[in-house]
Amino acid sequence: MFSKALAFLVLSVPLLATAAPAELAKRQVDTSSHCGQWDTVTAGQYELLLDQWGASGATSGQQCANLVSLSGSTISWKTTWTWTGGSGVKSFTNIQLNQGINKQLSAISSIPTTWTWSQSASGSVVADVAYDLFTSNSAGGSNVNEIMIWLANFNAGPISSQYGSDGKPVPVASNLSLAGHTWNLYSGSNGANAVFSFLPTSGTITSFSGDIKAFFDYLVQHEGVSSSQYLVTAQAGTEPTSGSATLTTSAYSLAIN
Repeated sequence: MFSKALAFLVLSVPLLATAAPAELAKRQVDTSSHCGQWDTVTAGQYELLLDQWGASGATSGQQCANLVSLSGSTISWKTTWTWTGGSGVKSFTNIQLNQGINKQLSAISSIPTTWTWSQSASGSVVADVAYDLFTSNSAGGSNVNEIMIWLANFNAGPISSQYGSDGKPVPVASNLSLAGHTWNLYSGSNGANAVFSFLPTSGTITSFSGDIKAFFDYLVQHEGVSSSQYLVTAQAGTEPTSGSATLTTSAYSLAIN
């Protein structure tokens, strides 16, 4: 009788030991809703940034966001926004990677990422869903190039130095096959630095998985971006201009190797 009880106790210990860290990790993630203009929430190697930099251009509106979970290198999060008035972008609520940045492009071997998301909207919206990455001449230096990889374009448009007679931006390169999808590339300036925007040739990409170093390699080979530049910022999120919507990211991961 004693030996059976002891055996049960010994077998039970590993189960408790393996369950505890998972529960502890779950408790450590702040899943509360944040609505402040510059609110930030840190979770592991990531940081949730509300970054409502253009909110003053709205006649009314608000944006809130919250983390849902973090498991290993995969994070999930959600943001809900309503913006009225003004023609400019109101915010870029995003997940920022704080690990492995400030690395020279020539020293980066890969930037693997996955992003699975969905958006529910009330009526028509103007927004994009995109990666936003910046390079500089030095580690931690001022931005020189902004590289955007759009997964969705909801009645918005990229920065472009060229527009057609129909008022639409004209790509500097078309039908580029990168990271498993086909893209058009637009280039221009935001007044502070050069902007390169890769947009899907059609539709939206709600489940993306690939190595986005391919986009940097293309810019180095074809658009004069120097491989001596440093990757100083790596973010992914949504840029809303107007309307009401909720963006839900069920799984996101990014690494710089």
